Amino acid sequence: MSADGNALTPQGQFAELARSEGRGALVTIMRGPNLGARMLVRTDGSTEGSLGDEALERIAATHADELMWAERSEAVEHGDTLLFVDAVFPAPRLVIFGAIDFAAQLCTLARTSGWVPYVSDPRGFFARRDRFPDAEEVFVGWPDKTFEGLGGIDRAMSIAVLTHDPKLDDAALEIALRSPAAYVGAMGSHRAQAKRRDRLLAKGITDEELERLAAPIGLDLGALTAEETALSIMSEIVALRRGRDGGRLAHARGRIHEVGA
Repeated sequence: MSADGNALTPQGQFAELARSEGRGALVTIMRGPNLGARMLVRTDGSTEGSLGDEALERIAATHADELMWAERSEAVEHGDTLLFVDAVFPAPRLVIFGAIDFAAQLCTLARTSGWVPYVSDPRGFFARRDRFPDAEEVFVGWPDKTFEGLGGIDRAMSIAVLTHDPKLDDAALEIALRSPAAYVGAMGSHRAQAKRRDRLLAKGITDEELERLAAPIGLDLGALTAEETALSIMSEIVALRRGRDGGRLAHARGRIHEVGA
């Protein structure tokens, strides 16, 4: 409702979502019957407004759902009809398990890059606010309680597991790999990854779920310092979020920047 008590139009509700850093998409007919008609699509699949055609609305809702989570806006053609799907979304969240030095540097870089970082570790001596000034919140507890405190895992969340402790690593990964998270990465050598794989398979994680795991975490930058390691990790997260491999632009073909990104 608006301030005067009147119901907001789909466009007005979309503006409210944007102001409140919510997530949703406004679909507008740019060409074809019912030119200018608008429909708002929310994260739960509910809609407001009409495009004047139920079949078209179902198609539009599918595109809207995909794009609001892919976090981009674009035009979509369906036959002779041209739709524009305008998506709004909050800053992406990065959840870091393991209150280690690398985590502090990763928080700083994530914050600088426009992300909202969180740190979690059941060891209260390490999981202190003063050690992670750039973290939105520092959780002292096990992964299940952290995810609960964050309201669950959504399709835009990225998760980095840095603890080097099998008990803590596995507790986070068992949940993360079965979730809709956009990215799940874990630190450790190739030998450590092999042992981790065996442990997770024994816990019931499937091969398909394990394929989602980015491990060892990060891009091959030759990183040596904590800052460089954070850059390696953040670079991989951003690249995968944008559907890229993270290679050198000098060797790339096609567009450097996606239209509508």
